[in-house]
Amino acid sequence: MLMIVDPQVDFVSGTLPVPGAEKSMADLALYIKERGNDYSVIVITADSHPFNHSSFADCGGLWQRHCVHDSVGAAIVPEILEAAYSAGCEVVVMHKGENVAKEEYSVFQAPGATAIIAGLLQKYRINEIDICGLAGDVCVLSTLKDAMSELPGQNFRVLSSFSPSLDGGARLAAFITENSTICAK
Repeated sequence: MLMIVDPQVDFVSGTLPVPGAEKSMADLALYIKERGNDYSVIVITADSHPFNHSSFADCGGLWQRHCVHDSVGAAIVPEILEAAYSAGCEVVVMHKGENVAKEEYSVFQAPGATAIIAGLLQKYRINEIDICGLAGDVCVLSTLKDAMSELPGQNFRVLSSFSPSLDGGARLAAFITENSTICAK
């Protein structure tokens, strides 16, 4: 399974851009075009916030308004979407952050998401999950932590070059170093 966390316009060139995201997502699209058929399924997670989401600074949260559902900024970066759907495997897009009062950095915090992902793992007899996306130190790290907790017995590999971070990669790298069961590529 390839899990791509939040490859959305607002995190690349919109209201909350991650440094290095544009190049990283372009490189990820090329990787998917070259290696996408190595995967049985690609899961893409995406923020889908109400306009007045509690995570927004003007609503008392930490972040600029971003990924408001049905907005251009919430769209998955076109080159990632095209590469994924051209990979020759199943593609599943999962939304998170839809509850106005709840921050969901990880898709596993969204209602029903763990069961859907566990079902895909069982359906395709998967025991390895490659994970990458935006931002490495926030949503990718949170998703990785939750995946390790919710999906025991899986092997995880972080595709670090496709996971730029707001902090330059320090938190994600430290977590990988602390957990010898995680591979980094």
